[in-house]
Amino acid sequence: MIKKVKKTNSNKITNIQTGILVLENKKIFKGIGIGYQSEATGEICFNTSFTGYQEIISDPSYAGQIINFTFPHIGNVGTNKEDYESDKIWTKGVIFNTEITSPSNYRSLLNLDAWLKKNKIVGITGLDTRSLTNYIRDKGAPQGTIAFSKSGKFNISKLTNSTIKWGGLKNLDLAEKVTTPKNYIWKGLKTWKKGTGFKKNNKKSFHVVAIDYGIKKNILRYFSDFNCKVTVVSCKTPANKILSLKPNGIFLSNGPGDPAATGKYAIKIIGDLIKKNLPLFGICLGHQILALTLGGKTKKMKLGHRGANHPVKNLINDNVEITSQNHGFEVVKENLPKNIVVTHKSLFDNSIEGIKLKNKPVFSVQYHPESNPGPQDSVYLFQEFINNMKKNAKKKRS
Repeated sequence: MIKKVKKTNSNKITNIQTGILVLENKKIFKGIGIGYQSEATGEICFNTSFTGYQEIISDPSYAGQIINFTFPHIGNVGTNKEDYESDKIWTKGVIFNTEITSPSNYRSLLNLDAWLKKNKIVGITGLDTRSLTNYIRDKGAPQGTIAFSKSGKFNISKLTNSTIKWGGLKNLDLAEKVTTPKNYIWKGLKTWKKGTGFKKNNKKSFHVVAIDYGIKKNILRYFSDFNCKVTVVSCKTPANKILSLKPNGIFLSNGPGDPAATGKYAIKIIGDLIKKNLPLFGICLGHQILALTLGGKTKKMKLGHRGANHPVKNLINDNVEITSQNHGFEVVKENLPKNIVVTHKSLFDNSIEGIKLKNKPVFSVQYHPESNPGPQDSVYLFQEFINNMKKNAKKKRS
């Protein structure tokens, strides 16, 4: 269960186990502490991605979660100023199998360990991540407390109590915590390209209002790629204020927490927007809340889907997309309203991965077509949204 580690991140020989993870059933995993010296409580999940750890850790959808990385070599390309998905890091903690080595990448500006310290993220390395992943697979995602102390001394009783007292993600609205406190217009940067970095989009063919439940920056960059102006609004912005911005389309972003909890205020807003027949596109949490708005239901998954290698069947085009995913809730298949068409399904467990309305330009997907880095099989969904806005604009002119 415990993997001995002979080196710390400063390359000094040590046998002191300075990191610990305590689960709700009092099960303990030990390793070497890294990052910020503190403790944090959250839901333990695992991510199967080989690359993109900086984007993963900075994704607001991981609010309230401690990420166990299944790929052993995390940190070997360092960190930079360009691969952030959010200005603030909401992830509770991180777990790695192997110590962080010196970075080897021309874009690296800071070692991952130093970056974790800077962003106040608690971490452990040298932990048996395979054993922890198998535990999650068999038992479901548990609550846990991660702690790092240079002394190697921990109050197990206190850590256990912190874990048990935490309420978990079910019935928890985290969107209101991670959403923008102030509406803003996206600065128009396009997706990153080697040699040129971020270029600015000066064309504004369409105006998209994005409702921020925990939006990733690369979603905004893709809208810039497709010549859109994007106004980002807080998740509790009323429909009449959104409509006063005169959008060509509405985007429902990704985000953390229980969609049913966020839906207590979001359903009415989205319902009012749908009545106006505007094109609407949702991703991840936005997909789940859209389903709730249309009369569907959601539930918490045992494991969730987190990784950059998830196969999804496109039921409309009859092909398979390799997708990037990060979600712990899903849309329930049973008793879906008759005006909803299921457009995509997971080839791992047949769960719903996409829906659309039969009579309106409204659709959503559970996965992340904007993933960076990651598969780009699903970028066409942005074009589909653009096409819906074009058609809607023609209808208004005629």
